[in-house]
Amino acid sequence: MLQVQQLVGDVWRVSVIAATHTEHQVRVTSADVQRFSGGRGNAAQLLEASFRFLLEREPNTSILREFELPVISRYFPEYEREIGRYLAKSSTEH
Repeated sequence: MLQVQQLVGDVWRVSVIAATHTEHQVRVTSADVQRFSGGRGNAAQLLEASFRFLLEREPNTSILREFELPVISRYFPEYEREIGRYLAKSSTEH
């Protein structure tokens, strides 16, 4: 289970409730939201979709504890291409 909470400005906390609970601070700018969501979501929705993307590829304990959202592309080059599919799926689930 994921919990997404805005802390201050562009900084968000994402809690991953799993066998081992982890918390991550992620910086998401409005430019990031536009770039990665193409206007199809807000920062919270983008973060939730991004963490679902990450959790399909690695355990929550391997996800960086603090990072800026674009860093995901450095580790997973397919992120920018595939994140739209994760956003579309989350919009049909809500």
